[in-house]
Amino acid sequence: MERTVENLKEMIRAGRGKIPAHKVIRGGMLVNVMSSEIYPADIAVYEDMIVAVGDVEEYIGPDTEIIDAKGRYLVPGMIDGHIHSECSKLSITSYAKAVVPRGTTSMISGLDEYISVSGLEGLKEILAEVKQSPLKVFWGAPYKTPYTIPESTVAFNFTKEVHQEVQKWPECFGVWETVREFLQEEDENTLGAIAEAFKNRLPVFGCAPMARGNDLNGYLCGGVRLDHESYTHEEVVEKMRKGMHMLIRESSVTHFLEENMKAVTEVNPAFARRVSFCTDDVTASDVLEKGHLDNVVRLAMKAGVEPMTAIQMATINSAEAYRIDHLVGSICPGRIADILFVNDLHEFQVEEVMTNGNMVAKDHKLTYQLDAPERSSILKGELKCKKTIPADFEYKVEIGHGEAKVLAMDVKGPFVRKRRDVVLKVEDGIVLPDPEQDVAMVSVLERFGRNGNKSLAFCSGWKLKKGAMASSAAPDDNNLVVMGVSAEDMSVAANYVIEQGGGQVVVADGKILEFLPLPVGGIVSDLEPEEIAAWEKKIDQAARSLGSDLPDPMMYMFFLPITAIPDYAITDAGPVDYTALTTFEPVLEVMEK
Repeated sequence: MERTVENLKEMIRAGRGKIPAHKVIRGGMLVNVMSSEIYPADIAVYEDMIVAVGDVEEYIGPDTEIIDAKGRYLVPGMIDGHIHSECSKLSITSYAKAVVPRGTTSMISGLDEYISVSGLEGLKEILAEVKQSPLKVFWGAPYKTPYTIPESTVAFNFTKEVHQEVQKWPECFGVWETVREFLQEEDENTLGAIAEAFKNRLPVFGCAPMARGNDLNGYLCGGVRLDHESYTHEEVVEKMRKGMHMLIRESSVTHFLEENMKAVTEVNPAFARRVSFCTDDVTASDVLEKGHLDNVVRLAMKAGVEPMTAIQMATINSAEAYRIDHLVGSICPGRIADILFVNDLHEFQVEEVMTNGNMVAKDHKLTYQLDAPERSSILKGELKCKKTIPADFEYKVEIGHGEAKVLAMDVKGPFVRKRRDVVLKVEDGIVLPDPEQDVAMVSVLERFGRNGNKSLAFCSGWKLKKGAMASSAAPDDNNLVVMGVSAEDMSVAANYVIEQGGGQVVVADGKILEFLPLPVGGIVSDLEPEEIAAWEKKIDQAARSLGSDLPDPMMYMFFLPITAIPDYAITDAGPVDYTALTTFEPVLEVMEK
């Protein structure tokens, strides 16, 4: 995407037809998202840029490659407006193998999970990896790290001083995922990041679930341009009426499209032009089985949106929201040549994909070998925490025998935890988890060697009858999360992940049932998407063998450290009451017998 004086001269000549195009796509039906029209048009491509659309005979030279579109629809490459690709457990290279063949050619990301485990040096390696990939990443500098209130521990703290440096990088396109509470609390680093963005004329990306009324007004006065997280269509309507671009999220675990789209289909069709899509967190299994943004387009049509409008939501709307429409989002002269070949707009099956002017995928597979780079020690998944013993996962109180009233974080969805008061037995000074009452223990261990923090709390909703599970991939800080109803199995699970340098594990009766290695930063893998998908299924089956009936027990668990959505969470700093923005004591009362 770099443009210099010399290559601009070359591109202008190519646009005027003074230099033959490298490729010409013939015989297709152009889906013009700028004018909402569909009509026959050919496309001339020079290097990575579209240089002409329509009658391009004058652009054909003796060495021009002719690509026959065979009457198919030519659609702009799709843009995922907000994605933590790390949550897929796929490295950038592996993730590109999964989503590019489905038509996702660009994504907006903070790459924040990589930063939390490897800092700016690791980020630079990931940005270099992106340049070798067919998938473009428009990077937003995280407003700060960690995202947690109170602050948890990460390997690298993103501050306002860091923003003064990185916002000048050519890879930086804005400030990523600015959580509402940090504006409301007038956090100095967050406000410093926004102030720097104003100086650099960069947009500020938002994260304001359930923001309404005065809180929303204050948030908008902080300079935020868009939001990717609304729980109801009424929330979408209010945000859009107040000037926000809205991204409708449809992830592997949060299915908001059907409800949120009512803002367009039932309230005001004019909202459609400022609505775009994101997937936020997806699994390899979901992408391989259902698709990625191509699936979201199909779901939008099922919800009552016309094909052209749904395609605009997946392309130009997102590009305009993020101010990158001069680069991507449409098939127009001067834009990067990201083009999808689609047989039927209603079925919306992506048959072939061109990115950066090169044909790279066909029939949901890349058409060339794409290898991950050699990983440096910066991105090796060493966990710098001590081995555990079972006593680390026993909640001790001052009485010997009796009962304890505890606050259990009761999961109501992947991101929503509510208060549940439960009475548990106390034996030998230890509050016991209770599978019969669906109460397990959960702990977060600081893994970066900075302070050795360990937290312990109670949770409900997993219905574990035995065993434990653990994960070193756990946004937003990627410390080691362990859950179980047996202190012995929790210790075995934690120690195995530490020994292996990162991953996800399920344990029962002291034995490893399944383990998914995540050697890159302890959060992702360079394995093929199909291999990760197979491991995901094994991990889910193993978790279900412990008794859980959640849609994705491991993912629900590793989302527990996310504090940005009320009411409860847990980090290495302790269990968190996010309404009060403070840690809390989970044992409410003890009664000796």
